[in-house]
Amino acid sequence: MNTVALLVDLGIVVSSVLLIVGLSRARGGNGGAVHDLHEVAFLNGGPGRVVDTALTAMQADGRIAVGGPGIVAVQRAEAHDPVERAVLQEHATAPSGALHTLREAVMRHPAVQEVGDGLAARGLLAAPAASRTWRRWGIVQGLVCALAVPLTIVATVLEPLSDDADPPVPFIFKVLPFLIAGMLTGFICSGTARGRVTRSGRRAAEAFRASQAYNPDPAHAVAAHGLRAIPDPVFQEQLIAAARMQPHGRTAGRRTHAAAASTGASALLLAPVVWCAGTSPGHGSCGSSGDGGGTGGGGGCSSGSSCGSSGSGCGGSSGSGCGGSSGSSCGGGSSCGGGGSSCGG
Repeated sequence: MNTVALLVDLGIVVSSVLLIVGLSRARGGNGGAVHDLHEVAFLNGGPGRVVDTALTAMQADGRIAVGGPGIVAVQRAEAHDPVERAVLQEHATAPSGALHTLREAVMRHPAVQEVGDGLAARGLLAAPAASRTWRRWGIVQGLVCALAVPLTIVATVLEPLSDDADPPVPFIFKVLPFLIAGMLTGFICSGTARGRVTRSGRRAAEAFRASQAYNPDPAHAVAAHGLRAIPDPVFQEQLIAAARMQPHGRTAGRRTHAAAASTGASALLLAPVVWCAGTSPGHGSCGSSGDGGGTGGGGGCSSGSSCGSSGSGCGGSSGSGCGGSSGSSCGGGSSCGGGGSSCGG
């Protein structure tokens, strides 16, 4: 039994070290400051916050107007950055000027997806494929260690029957501390891998928020603090209603509404389409279903798979197609995951 205990303890230690080191490398990077307002918005609220920031900037200076039950009208076709150009492009090709439809389409646009790819390349966001690997490793390690505890108790009870002499130390005392440590390590690392914004990303977002604390520009307020920071109450309610809308006219429940009004990294739950980074910056992909990709949803999949909602994973309740007028695809080295995978690797 001493040999068995030694092997169990050694296996837990090796697995935990590999998990911690691998997760640290996956979430590493050069870091640094954010480059523009859209990167801040992406860190604070994912693709949805990026689009909300662009729409707020365009509404504030009169380039677009939103009236009636959320119908967007372009007053001046002027764009100051790629995301605003995406807004104009999607509005021109949309069958109607519905705000929620426009918002979803722009979230899938490559101009928005590339913001997430750039942040991932610098280590401010964690790439979906790597995060998914270490998250699953942590879950498996935690569950195996938890399930091994009752087996350890049984082995301790049966230990005197297999030995001639009473063992000096019961078997459970040899392995239980390692099982508990391995279980905690696995679940903690799994929870860490689930979060898309890295420590460097949080620092960058906080630094921007502190430096722009007194900036009166509505777009800056939305990027840093969310929809509740919009000074125009009518436009604020219109955007919140658009964020609640699911495809085909369905609306999210109260929980989604609360998320739409929230601030900070938890506002990633806003996005009905979530960012998926590919194998290299600039190549987005979206899997058929699953649990990965929190902050994104990038390219369209010809298989007809859909981009998920609730902040992580492709698939999910929104059911919105990965295709769309943006014309992006699953090329460029990324792949469409299937059967439980989410964001392309």
